Amino acid sequence: MKIYKSYILVFFAFFLGIQSCGEDRLDVEPVNEFLSSNFFVTEDQISSALIAAYDPLGWSMAYGQWISYVMFGEIRSDNANAGGDPSNNDQPGWQEYDDFTNTNSNVVTQPLYRRNYIGIFRANTVLYQSQVSSPAVEVFKAEAKFLRAYYHFELFKYFGPIPVVTELLAPGDVDLERNTASEVFQQIITDCQEAAAILPVTVSSGEAGRATKGAALALMGKAYLYWADILGDDAAKFDQAAAAFQQVVDLGVYQLEDDMQTLYSFGVRNTNESVFEIQHNSLWTSDWSWFEGIDGNGILQLCGIRGLCDNHPDYQAGWGFMMPTQSLWGHFLPDDTYRRDVAIASDAELAQDIIDAGSSCNPVIDKTQSNPVDYTGFWQEKYPNYKAHAGTNVNGGDENLTKAQNTHSIRYADVLLMLAEALHRGNGDDGAAMTHIDMVRERAAGPGNNTGNFKTAQTIMSEQGWSLLDLIWYERRAELAGEGDRWFDLVRSGRANATLFVGDQDKAGNFSDEHLWLPISLEESQVAPNLTTYPDAGLFK
Repeated sequence: MKIYKSYILVFFAFFLGIQSCGEDRLDVEPVNEFLSSNFFVTEDQISSALIAAYDPLGWSMAYGQWISYVMFGEIRSDNANAGGDPSNNDQPGWQEYDDFTNTNSNVVTQPLYRRNYIGIFRANTVLYQSQVSSPAVEVFKAEAKFLRAYYHFELFKYFGPIPVVTELLAPGDVDLERNTASEVFQQIITDCQEAAAILPVTVSSGEAGRATKGAALALMGKAYLYWADILGDDAAKFDQAAAAFQQVVDLGVYQLEDDMQTLYSFGVRNTNESVFEIQHNSLWTSDWSWFEGIDGNGILQLCGIRGLCDNHPDYQAGWGFMMPTQSLWGHFLPDDTYRRDVAIASDAELAQDIIDAGSSCNPVIDKTQSNPVDYTGFWQEKYPNYKAHAGTNVNGGDENLTKAQNTHSIRYADVLLMLAEALHRGNGDDGAAMTHIDMVRERAAGPGNNTGNFKTAQTIMSEQGWSLLDLIWYERRAELAGEGDRWFDLVRSGRANATLFVGDQDKAGNFSDEHLWLPISLEESQVAPNLTTYPDAGLFK
């Protein structure tokens, strides 16, 4: 990676400098208290290094660019468009992702790639630099293995088969080649298996967000699920995915929140539905000069409702990115309006909110402030820009960057739907698959006990003339709308094609199979010439 090239230049500059100095100039006390050779010798030091390995998870901005996987998974798909200001060129990197016009010079691509390899480097540092052994350190190393698996999995989702890095690289070792898909997934699964054997089932409230056995098993199942799809519906791999997801269920520590809306309410974090949740912090003094990574959830402001008047009782105006499409609004069946309303707000609903609060304003939404190409009258509502976030940063940071709503990486509802899919597409029991789907559908009907008052999987399939797989695809899009899974689900299952974008001239006209994966950035290719820009077809084996 390019960072190593920088280290070499700094080293030689330093070396030439000391050669010109007298020996007496070098006879000084060390300035730094710790070096790599003496840092990893206590549990506290190793714990600090582990926290650094977690840190890139929470970056919603890095190196001057927004890098949210939630935004990418929605905007790249038929769920949302980029949005932004009236110029139709606000955040050009994201406009390119939206319209399939991105190349290897897209400004967001390198930060996406770099963030995850920084995470891998930090995880490997914990694994290979630790100089003390204890039960606590073994758990720290298990967490590092989970993180290494997570970062590799994220890279695969964007770039396809990428270099697997399981050791600390020397500066001359950075010109790596891509591994095959099977090699990538096997490493992810091995790391998850080894982590799950050691990680605790639960953690204390003060350690919320740290890896657990359930998180490792769920990620392992997800890797098997993707691997099975990439290999062309490998039933044995689907069976292994189902076995991993069943272990998550059998832990008995997760349950669906009764009211789905609760998951996205102000101040709600790490519920019983959270299998793995990315933590965002409002305490850092992050601002626009903070270059490496913003730990707040920046998409709350970035994807908030553009042009919203000040009188809304709960929300303040945002910058209008990740605008839901008419296609997503129309996806929900007539009995599924509660789940739709959790995910999407319409202009009409926002106006009614103001009336219900005994207030008024005209206009409720100033449409002239929004991108006219992408404007639909719909707004994402799972990452709402609550007025209540004002004042939560007490250390002087920019409140647009330091809002602290967490990101749901893996929810229990997602596990149940992935388990149902793995059972159906493998050699499992379709009846059991429908039972798991019905658990999600019962909750989707709204708060309270809806037994007997919701349409079961069997009923929906009969009414719609759907197969079980059709229902699974429906449920995944409806349940996870606005959470970033849509594009990656489409790609791994072979359903990403131009016909998804009927009515969107840019997307439909520009899409090709080349756009299933992001290209390696030009910046990265310059320091790693053996790394092909796009993955060759022969790597998908």
